[in-house]
Amino acid sequence: MADKGNPSHLEHVKESSNFLRGTIAEELVNGEAVFNEDNCNLLKVHGTYQQDDRDVRSEGKHFIFMVRSRVPGGKVSAAQFLGELDLCDKFGNGTLRVTDRQGFQLHGVVKSNLKATIRGINEIKLSTISACGDVCRNVMCCPAPVKDSTVHTEMQKFADDLANHFRPRTTAYYEIWLKDGDQSELVHETKADEEPIYGKTYLPRKFKIGVTLPEDNCIDVYTQDMGYIAVVENGKIIGYNIVVGGGMGMTPAKKTTFPALAKRLCFVTPDQAIPVGEAVVKVQRDFGNRSDRKQARLKYLLHDRGLDWFRDKVAEYYGKPLTDLHPTDVTDVDDHIGWHEQGDGKLFLGINIENGRIKDEGPLRLKTMMRTLLTKYGMDTRLTALQGIILCNVDPKDRQDINKILADHGCKQEHELTLARRYSIACPAYPTCGLAVTESERVMPAVMDEIEAELAKYGLTDERVTVHMTGCPNGCARPYTPDIGLVGKARNKYSLYLGGNAQGTRLAFLFEDMVPQEALAPKLSPLFARFKGERIGSESFGDFCHRVGPEGLREAVVEAIAE
Repeated sequence: MADKGNPSHLEHVKESSNFLRGTIAEELVNGEAVFNEDNCNLLKVHGTYQQDDRDVRSEGKHFIFMVRSRVPGGKVSAAQFLGELDLCDKFGNGTLRVTDRQGFQLHGVVKSNLKATIRGINEIKLSTISACGDVCRNVMCCPAPVKDSTVHTEMQKFADDLANHFRPRTTAYYEIWLKDGDQSELVHETKADEEPIYGKTYLPRKFKIGVTLPEDNCIDVYTQDMGYIAVVENGKIIGYNIVVGGGMGMTPAKKTTFPALAKRLCFVTPDQAIPVGEAVVKVQRDFGNRSDRKQARLKYLLHDRGLDWFRDKVAEYYGKPLTDLHPTDVTDVDDHIGWHEQGDGKLFLGINIENGRIKDEGPLRLKTMMRTLLTKYGMDTRLTALQGIILCNVDPKDRQDINKILADHGCKQEHELTLARRYSIACPAYPTCGLAVTESERVMPAVMDEIEAELAKYGLTDERVTVHMTGCPNGCARPYTPDIGLVGKARNKYSLYLGGNAQGTRLAFLFEDMVPQEALAPKLSPLFARFKGERIGSESFGDFCHRVGPEGLREAVVEAIAE
């Protein structure tokens, strides 16, 4: 065990919590609107965050909860989807959000409805356990329901196996949320729980896992703490390249924090994939920083100790030498929007849900649309990492009617959307996120309107320009890897990052700090103009920015001002 100084207060909270029980059960029935701070931290592993509605803070704090469902690979049945919609109406704020980690979030749940909400999610055979907190979170996987080979099916099964393997074993979740009886007595029960992977203190920080294809890195594998890149030969998965140490969060005031892309570790055969992955998690468990939570992610352990040390330690925990990497690496990405052949005679349809918010507002009635589609056709669905929805197993004869349902509810299809719009995502930020310093989801549509107008001005409407926006530097919407990253820095001001790419294989650089929201598109305009005139071949906007560099791009801005 590494000596990293005195453990933080939260480490003591986890250790003394009796495997995540704390006094949650007792507080759940005390009639108050909030939990104490220690229980709030434990609640994260149960899948919920205590928040307050920041739109009404001037009237006093109105405490609410975000409840997140864990959905490995984004696989959701029609019944489960309809059940989540029912819960958002009954206990939430009337909206359902698709997350950029392929899960669902309910917002606006009050404490008195928290147990009923979590129980309701379990009744539709989903769960909230380990959707948040210092554990392995929702396992991401390419959601395309392609059946022309076994590759996509095997990857989805692998994602399920990973999720089950790393699921916390404590029975506290069942006792508190699902068991009938007097909740106030549960805190006094003594349980002989075991956590063979996590131990009493679980992990130093959250741990994110994803499974991808080299030609379709739709889940941003290099932003994960641990990613698996499928190696396919002759239509079969022969194994995976494991990458480790990705992570987007940073704290500008703390210069030792930074976003990072994962590093390539080793190749594993399918039967080695989970045991080696467990060794990776255990090394982070035992050597990750438990004294400073801002330095606790796996990326900082790799930065401090080096990849060679880490590889040797993983091999030690695994009990065998690790195999050298296969040459396979990420080459492209797909958003899965539009109609596609499944490979079995059926079709699937990818639907863009701007910023993931399913609601009825004006002519755009996404919630009613999803109810209509799923009630009428009952198809399975998949959630994407770009906050979209895939309708699976569609009979070709139903295509025309489904198109009409989308049009009747104001939902645009792929031919009505720019690629920039399709590849844009944003975090929730205001009014529910306590970390947000400015808007994100609520202003992103207007920001994209302005960016699209500038692209159109230079004939670049058909370019795939990826834009990710967050309301703070913690990076939930992965803003440090796309062509354009907009990172909230202060009220109505953003850090403008450029030079990443759609494939998620390169970090962007900080181009300009503290840019007012209304100045974002004007700042980009001269850069689009220069890109139009000076691009080489088919290079993307992010590739162009990377090649020219920040100083070269600033010259373009100065020249535009001079003109």
